[in-house]
Amino acid sequence: MFNFLRRFAKSPTVDVTPPPFNPDLFLRQLEWTAVRKLDGQLQGDYRTLFRGAGLMLADLREYQMHDDVRHIDWNVTARMRTPYVREHEEDREISIWFLVDLTGSIHFGSSAVTKQQLAMNFVAVLARLFTRHGNRVGAILYAGPSSQASLVIPVRSGRKQVLHIIEQMHQLSEKKPQGETSLSDLFQLASMAIKRRSTVFVISDFISSPGWDKPIHQLSNRHDVIAARLLDPAENELPASGIMLIQDSETGEQVFVDSEDKGFRQRFIEHAEAHATRLSHIFAQSSVDCIELDTSESVHDALMRYLLLRKRKVSLTRGSSLHNSTANQSHVQQNKKI
Repeated sequence: MFNFLRRFAKSPTVDVTPPPFNPDLFLRQLEWTAVRKLDGQLQGDYRTLFRGAGLMLADLREYQMHDDVRHIDWNVTARMRTPYVREHEEDREISIWFLVDLTGSIHFGSSAVTKQQLAMNFVAVLARLFTRHGNRVGAILYAGPSSQASLVIPVRSGRKQVLHIIEQMHQLSEKKPQGETSLSDLFQLASMAIKRRSTVFVISDFISSPGWDKPIHQLSNRHDVIAARLLDPAENELPASGIMLIQDSETGEQVFVDSEDKGFRQRFIEHAEAHATRLSHIFAQSSVDCIELDTSESVHDALMRYLLLRKRKVSLTRGSSLHNSTANQSHVQQNKKI
């Protein structure tokens, strides 16, 4: 048996070291396979799918802390007896920020693609899509509680900026960070670093110490926040592979489990479902949309699915606003007749 294994083992003289990471080659491949395809399918409509500064959208909402008082609609405010702001910005460049979680759990993957690789693909595709249209992109890379494990990349336009973000993501990921994730630290850093109202993508598996629900709510009061949740099929349902050694990628703790034990498998599924429900509640409370990115799915397919849902949501919102506006006008006309 051992002779058989040795016969098919790789020779120790063979160099299996992977080639050095080439950001330009990596981005070129994505430009051909995903960016141009996605851009063509959107046909310029991408600007209408992301609310916030720089988008040609008209919407009314209640005034919140840190809103610019110049955007207050005084007519509506007088009628409703509470301050309302009009989200209607001139057609100008959008500032896009990527808040990327690069902590230990992101390096997990049960197939050929890890969550970290999926995150890099997602950031590269969207960043290049936006910069192709003259918009500025920036990033906050978070790899743990240490101050040296975070990096703020200010917003800039152009392909070189996308390459810089990709390269920094790769370098920070190579350090294999350890320690418990605190998304609260990431969101607080973002609140200080992002001055202008922007569209903010949070790329994470949202496996974190508690207490980040309030910081993300505060962030969403100021910016259009979209969560990109990284998933792996093995995190929702454990494969039946007998006795397995499972390691916590952030604490290093190891434990043997019987993956074929029905009771354990059921508890595993229930824990995953409870985590998903908890996230959905937090996102809903903070008015944060969520894109689910699965390692078994391409970034292009995940984005197209999300954009279709977002487009329907925008259409419904506009339809509701038009209905309310018509109703208000009708009410005013009736009052005039009286």
